[in-house]
Amino acid sequence: MEGADRERTEAGFKVRTPVDEARRILQEALEGRGDGDSDVPCGTETVDVDRADGRVLAAPVASARDVPHYRRAAMDGYAVRAADTFGASDRSPEVLRITEPAVSSDDEHATADRIEPGTAARVHTGSALPEGANAVVVIERVTELESAGELEVGDAVAEGENVAPVGEDVEEGQHLYDAGHRLRPSDLGLLRSAGYGRVAVAQQPTVGVVPTGEELVAGDPDPGEVVETNGLTVSRLAQRWGARATDRDVVTDDPESLRVAIQRDLTKDVIVTTGGSSVGERDLLPEVIDDLGEVLVHGVGLKPGHPVCLGIVEDTPVLALPGYPVACIVNAVQFLRPTLRWLEGTTADPHPTTRATLERKIPSEPGSRTFARVRLEARDEDEGDRERDEPEYAAIPTRASGSGVLSSVALADGWVVVDDDREGIPAGETVAVENWEPNM
Repeated sequence: MEGADRERTEAGFKVRTPVDEARRILQEALEGRGDGDSDVPCGTETVDVDRADGRVLAAPVASARDVPHYRRAAMDGYAVRAADTFGASDRSPEVLRITEPAVSSDDEHATADRIEPGTAARVHTGSALPEGANAVVVIERVTELESAGELEVGDAVAEGENVAPVGEDVEEGQHLYDAGHRLRPSDLGLLRSAGYGRVAVAQQPTVGVVPTGEELVAGDPDPGEVVETNGLTVSRLAQRWGARATDRDVVTDDPESLRVAIQRDLTKDVIVTTGGSSVGERDLLPEVIDDLGEVLVHGVGLKPGHPVCLGIVEDTPVLALPGYPVACIVNAVQFLRPTLRWLEGTTADPHPTTRATLERKIPSEPGSRTFARVRLEARDEDEGDRERDEPEYAAIPTRASGSGVLSSVALADGWVVVDDDREGIPAGETVAVENWEPNM
């Protein structure tokens, strides 16, 4: 590296903004965005419940009706008046007349509309309880008398026994979910039961992903060329995190081309560029972003991937991520994922973690938050000297450095985060391995 270039590189990152501070600056820059009628920055829409899986509720939801909305049998058996069974036992059963459905039906679950004193009606789990009935005798405690149209009840039941009352599951007006709740498949079933066919949700944030670099190619590379992967990876991560992403063609390292590419995607909620974010001779994006809008942060205390640039252009956040694949992924997780959550009106949930014993030391330098890639290996269950509270897994670093080595992430099970104030983690320490990739 020439002396001038070295000075420029070192001067550009003498001060690196801590990760948490960089996120706070970016989040504050996004405050106040919205459609005027909602606190959701990216706006709201109403969608069918069956298409709302993974979407974020834009408003609190209360049940529109009782669930169930009728008294129903909780067991297979016979609906009865509880008073008609008082004193019944195996030795002295009560005999009741079987009431058939008022209208002939082939429906095996059809039941009588009403029962009178001294009668019983066949019911199945979930059947509406006939008028006049207030209990159900389970099928195992009755004996049907052949050709008599009668049955013997060998067990007394109390009023309400084996009956699901109106609103047992959910009462009309009961609060179900707060705004900001991300809907799961089980939630969709409850919403439909509670009377909802459509529901108001945050719009999915839109993301324009712009890979940059004159050395990048889509097909087989010649010497000096690199297959472009960041656009594919980042756009798919954005989609996994609930956004609608557009993966653009590669843009060369030219100020005007970069300017046009950013301006083209100002209709998106977020613009993500990859490559060209450092302080080298061909790292033009920070200058272009600053010319079009404002650079909020350039250089973050994060390893790998400190040459990240966070900016705003016409109220649109622009995240210029490093071009090295591992650095790009780390920064996408640290900055794009929370940005998408803020735009939905929520916050990013912590990643699931696995406790493990670190097999080898992870080096780190104070002032940088290090994300060390590791693979997990189950420890021998027969290991006699392992204490009961020791982790069941060993964490084996796949690579301590090399932000361009994509396989070190793709073949890892997660990463261990070394906090900014630590000089590495010694072997043998129990660590939390962040399983970041499957997390929504």
